[in-house]
Amino acid sequence: MMSPTHTATGVVLATPLLAVAPEFAAVGALAGIAGGIFPDLDLFVGEHRKTLHFPVYYWLFALPATLLAALSPSAATVAFALFSLSAAVHSVVDWFGAGPEPRPWAEPSDQAVFLHPRGQWLVPKRWVRYDGAPEDLVLTGLLSVPGLLYFGGSVRTLTVAGLVVGVVYTAVRKRVPDYVDI
Repeated sequence: MMSPTHTATGVVLATPLLAVAPEFAAVGALAGIAGGIFPDLDLFVGEHRKTLHFPVYYWLFALPATLLAALSPSAATVAFALFSLSAAVHSVVDWFGAGPEPRPWAEPSDQAVFLHPRGQWLVPKRWVRYDGAPEDLVLTGLLSVPGLLYFGGSVRTLTVAGLVVGVVYTAVRKRVPDYVDI
């Protein structure tokens, strides 16, 4: 799935904070956005969906961090919990899309996300045919609702920016491999 889908997911994960700890909602949402982006930095270093995607190992940080944030809430504990939770969810959710190949609609692979404990790739589910597919944009739009309706400031601004990026990316996605080595 495309990065705007993952960043919107990070905001969704932080939305319950509006009810239980509103003073930490914005920092949690911003950390969720950052955590949603983080695994995709392996596009620039290492092997995409292997180097920084950890569908198992992020949970070893996310679950205790979430418990710590619940027991001892602070900006730092909430931010770490939402960052790691968003990175964990990102790594798992990529399994439900296509593989990381440049043209998944034309050259589908059997590699979605690398499962480090087993030393093998998870086979893509292809519920979302490829990153930037129309259904990916619809998912981004739906996941963006909390960021648009319940948050203000930087979170809302980043949500709008994510939607704009998602629309543009979806419009040009099938031409991207012709110009960019992804």
